[in-house]
Amino acid sequence: MKTFAFIPAVVFAALLTAAQAEVQVNRAMLGMFQPLPETADSATNPANDAKIDLGRKLYYDTRLSKDRTVSCNTCHDLASFGDDGAPVSTGIHKQQGGRSAPTVYNAALHIAQFWDGRAADVEAQAIGPVLNPIEMGMPDETFVLKVLNSIPGYVELFKQAFPDDAQPLTYENVGKAIGAFERRLLTPSPWDAYLKGDDSALTDEQKEGLNLFVSKGCTTCHQGTGVGGHLFQKLGLIKPWPDLKDKGRAEVAGFEAMEGFFKVPSLRNITETGPYLHDGSIKTLDDMVKKMAEYQLGQMLTDEETAKIVDFLGSLKGDVDADYIAKPELPADGPDTPKP
Repeated sequence: MKTFAFIPAVVFAALLTAAQAEVQVNRAMLGMFQPLPETADSATNPANDAKIDLGRKLYYDTRLSKDRTVSCNTCHDLASFGDDGAPVSTGIHKQQGGRSAPTVYNAALHIAQFWDGRAADVEAQAIGPVLNPIEMGMPDETFVLKVLNSIPGYVELFKQAFPDDAQPLTYENVGKAIGAFERRLLTPSPWDAYLKGDDSALTDEQKEGLNLFVSKGCTTCHQGTGVGGHLFQKLGLIKPWPDLKDKGRAEVAGFEAMEGFFKVPSLRNITETGPYLHDGSIKTLDDMVKKMAEYQLGQMLTDEETAKIVDFLGSLKGDVDADYIAKPELPADGPDTPKP
């Protein structure tokens, strides 16, 4: 007669857990990704502490808008993962634009700025909205400089930030200062730890989602350091996007072949930056993932597959340096500073 040794429940559970193989990811498939760098500095706009400090102040200063109601942070709220959570943004006099504000976090790594790529870098992007009549509404560069020159604290801060410039306070240097600040707005996440070799940085559910993300073809567009942000792509690549009226990059490039093309958004912090798409028309990330699969890849995802991919996208939520983004004390108006 055979006898069986008694196995305590806790030991049995441990053996069962060990028998269940950890989800495997073929790391050879991940060569199109790179972890975040320490900084995203620019060779043409070298950073220094004074420039970054000035850029932080300008980023939060509503005096760069005509009625003193809008700052860069209004639409790109650093405490809310760099956007405003609205389908489209609201500028001076409660005017609404036609596109959703993309997050400013990690944006310095992108191929270009704005949904249509009309600005080459964050320095150029930073000064665009200041003169936009719907956004910040300043009449011209001369008026912006008049305001800043009338604030004694800013005059001194520009001298410190640009010590080698004969004329430190210029409109271009406004963009350079804000750009220098934005280039340190990087959010390292569990995904970066995983790319650097820490297998435990992702859960098994996230690894399952990653495998689907790769096998379904999402990496065709969403790759690189930003997991997106590095190329332009047609919205509705495989199947025409319904009711698409925005011409996208065609208005910038000047030829019809680019109609419907937009910068592919980075998926870093994507779980925190809805609603989605250039017009903010997609409310949930699950819906966005399903629509991207259908219209960009010709794939119909199940609810289970979608949930797993969304789990993976959660690993792209990064850490925000609270001290770096803390709202600074701004220099006071001078006696001649224009009022709203």
